[in-house]
Amino acid sequence: MTVTQSPGALTDEEVRDQVVAWLRENLPADWVKAIDEGDEEAFRMARAGVDYNDWCRRLGEAGWATPTWPQEYGGAGLDPSQAKIVNDELNKYRVHRSFNVIGIGMGGPTLLQWGTDEQRRQWLPPMNQHREIWCQLFSEPGAGSDVAGLATRAVRDGDEWIVNGQKVWTTLAHIARWGMLVARTDPDLPKHKGMTYFIVDMHSPGVEVRPLKQITGDAEFNEVFFADVRIPDANRVGDVGAGWSVATETLMNERVALSGAGSTGGANVGGGPVDDLVAAAKSSGAWDDLVLRDRLVQAVIEGRLVKISNFRAAAARRGGKRAGPEGSITKLFQAEYNQRLQNLAVDLLGASGMAWAGADDQAGAGATVRGFLRSRANTIEGGTSEVMRNILGERVLGLPKEPSVDKDIPWKDVKRNA
Repeated sequence: MTVTQSPGALTDEEVRDQVVAWLRENLPADWVKAIDEGDEEAFRMARAGVDYNDWCRRLGEAGWATPTWPQEYGGAGLDPSQAKIVNDELNKYRVHRSFNVIGIGMGGPTLLQWGTDEQRRQWLPPMNQHREIWCQLFSEPGAGSDVAGLATRAVRDGDEWIVNGQKVWTTLAHIARWGMLVARTDPDLPKHKGMTYFIVDMHSPGVEVRPLKQITGDAEFNEVFFADVRIPDANRVGDVGAGWSVATETLMNERVALSGAGSTGGANVGGGPVDDLVAAAKSSGAWDDLVLRDRLVQAVIEGRLVKISNFRAAAARRGGKRAGPEGSITKLFQAEYNQRLQNLAVDLLGASGMAWAGADDQAGAGATVRGFLRSRANTIEGGTSEVMRNILGERVLGLPKEPSVDKDIPWKDVKRNA
């Protein structure tokens, strides 16, 4: 563990000194020199020589990957304001971060709130050290926006649960070791009350993962089928029937993860910040087009608004507030903002946005178009924009809820398509 004193005894400057000292000791010397001198070419060369998985493991072992988590679970035990100091330095040195955002951003906070001490000790350190990737098993073919309508069944058999059913749009399921699963355990109760939350080993017999091909050519999302999959009761998170409450914790943190600093830091378009778009437009002459210039200025303004909203949310968390429905504000705005930004990036390419030669792609058109295509999912994943607006209207603004005819009747009596 890198933090050498109890967290409460450290001043802000001591935290900064410790993380900077660790970074300078663990990063290649040419990486540190390139950052200090602002040498982009040297930085790219240094970055290419670092083993990503090894780096993420060491960052996690040091506690810097999850600075607010308690030390006994692999974190640094810092308060949110000091965690921001850590993240500021990690951003300054432009270090790799684990892509295990579903685990670290959603599963970890859920276990910290609802898990047992044994569960936290088992799952949190490998999670934050990038040794075990996680996925989220909520959505189903007949239960997307209405997650509580899910039909995957878990039936108790002694100290185990037998699970049958199907999930869909499961990000990273093809490489995940563990999955956060919500299943129907009592169909005689209303839909929100008859679910239970489990952690499932994705390598268990009966788990089948089928990748879904995207328009980008990638396959981030998957269908997952469960056929008599056995889950130990020790892997249950929360009480039997409390699945909706536990799942809500995950969903709230999902919106923070999808709209937080990671999604609004520099890399919004084709691997570069929006400011790079402005510089490219000035260089190419597109800046002289008054319509494009207006769109560029609007993109800069909106980018700042997203960051300010995230700063406000971070301040609330520093005050001890847990993730709440207001996370839907930045999730909604960020998703639609990024789509506008990607549309603008492609428009600035002109004809290069329609066709390019791979090896001779000097303008980076391929990466920009891929970002444009990938952004189509932003307003769907993590809750559609329509759902986000409902949440904001009902839970933040206090507007009347939409009518729900199936809220209080047993799930088994809810009419569904055959």
